[in-house]
Amino acid sequence: MKTHYLLLLGLLLYATDGFSQRKDYRITAYGAVADGETNNAAAIQKLIDKVSSTGGGRVIVPAGNFMIGSIYLKSGVELHIEKGGRLLGSTKRNDYSNKPSRPALISALNQTNVAITGQGVIDGQGQELMLDIFKLLRSGEMVQDTIWQVKRPNDRVFLVFMLGCTGVRISGISLKNSSEWVQDYRQCTNVTIDRMTVQSTAYWNNDGLDITDSRNVRITNCFINASDDAICLKSENPAMACENVTIDSCILRSSANGFKLGTASHGGFRNIKVRHLTVFDTYRSAIALESVDGGALEGIDIQYVNAKNTGNAIFIRRGHRNTTGHVGTLKGVYIAHVTVETPLHKPDQGYPIEGPPDHLHPGEDKMPKRPSSFHIYGHPWLPYNLIPSSIVGIPGYPVQDVVLEDITITYGGRADKNIAHIPLDKVTSVPENEANYPDFSMFGELPAWGFYMRHAEGIQFKNVRLQYKEADFRPAVVLDDVKNTTLTDVQIPTAKEMPVILFNNSTNVSTHNLKLPVEEAKGILKAN
Repeated sequence: MKTHYLLLLGLLLYATDGFSQRKDYRITAYGAVADGETNNAAAIQKLIDKVSSTGGGRVIVPAGNFMIGSIYLKSGVELHIEKGGRLLGSTKRNDYSNKPSRPALISALNQTNVAITGQGVIDGQGQELMLDIFKLLRSGEMVQDTIWQVKRPNDRVFLVFMLGCTGVRISGISLKNSSEWVQDYRQCTNVTIDRMTVQSTAYWNNDGLDITDSRNVRITNCFINASDDAICLKSENPAMACENVTIDSCILRSSANGFKLGTASHGGFRNIKVRHLTVFDTYRSAIALESVDGGALEGIDIQYVNAKNTGNAIFIRRGHRNTTGHVGTLKGVYIAHVTVETPLHKPDQGYPIEGPPDHLHPGEDKMPKRPSSFHIYGHPWLPYNLIPSSIVGIPGYPVQDVVLEDITITYGGRADKNIAHIPLDKVTSVPENEANYPDFSMFGELPAWGFYMRHAEGIQFKNVRLQYKEADFRPAVVLDDVKNTTLTDVQIPTAKEMPVILFNNSTNVSTHNLKLPVEEAKGILKAN
């Protein structure tokens, strides 16, 4: 018995000693000052370097306002921000480093086992920082080449930027008021992000969460309110891709897209699994899948999405923005159990940074007149009729093998022929825009109110319900150059104009158990 007791005591002491090796270091014990004005970057960086070099541990930010410029996490270091603790980004651009050319408040470059945790806040003070950036632009100390860059200068600052890291953990923290993308995890492996809150509408081009060419990523239980895409996966390296990514139980609000793959899509996206998203007050699409830069977009599984007050439901685009390179692929997509409500009004109106008013509905407040040459993503700043969901490839390169199952989309309706009218024999007049920036409004007016498909094959609709609240003069569904497609249990209860469905230049399209307000034979028009 005594031997057994001693053995247990030894194991306990060993375990305690092992835990004690991972020490806690409070930044206030190493010179950090919580006055909200002193730049504590040097003191905190010195502590991070010390902790990493001695085997790792927690660098703790206690309650208080600690201002910093750029700091760099190192291997084995967990930056833990306690409740009431705030890391405030400096409002002076010269307090940030451009290493490795992407300025950020907190960076980690080619490190292993790094973490940011706690119940505290990282606040980039983006609006105040932008005032200093514009001051530098006016003085000539900072130079941008184009008007677009002046609006979105290259020297804006991320809150979190991690490059080439393995074993990244983000948990519990709140990120606020970035002047750039809030955070980007680029070419990283084994990334876990859980219970994070993003409140960032301080400036334009302000993605809530970007994953770029990273593998084995899990994002769960997050709330994101951003003035650009809420969760966006990107691929900027043709030799890499976003692979093995799981997203579950997140609430998203955006003045752009809710969940998006793209726009950058050079390497591509494979094995992406999304579950249980809530999207609200979102200007563009609830779901946007884009392959336009030569990469492969394959093996996408999205289920259980509930979107309200959203400008568009589903946007799937295979394009050719890389005009001198090969066309990427877009195939093997499954989207199921989705409910979306698209209103008559602009969905993000009233938020600090709104999307451009390029699809206002007649009857809304008159917007200011703009010169006819003024364009948003290549299109005039003019009102549109509500734009349907779409699956669109390019001639000779169709979107392939997409299944939509158990989908309900409700539109405001009330389209106006005085704005635009595409006659049924002119549906091919919709511009291809092969190289344009991909966005649900990229084609301008569309001839359908519910769903538009062009250059697609192997599409399956299963139990899809499309309905509007007020009448629309357009067909509910238009298929143009679509092959080997099946519509099963499609319900369109509110259509009044005939035809309800138009097939143009489409072959091997079969329908089963359609529920239309008229007989199927009267509701479907097959042209050409």
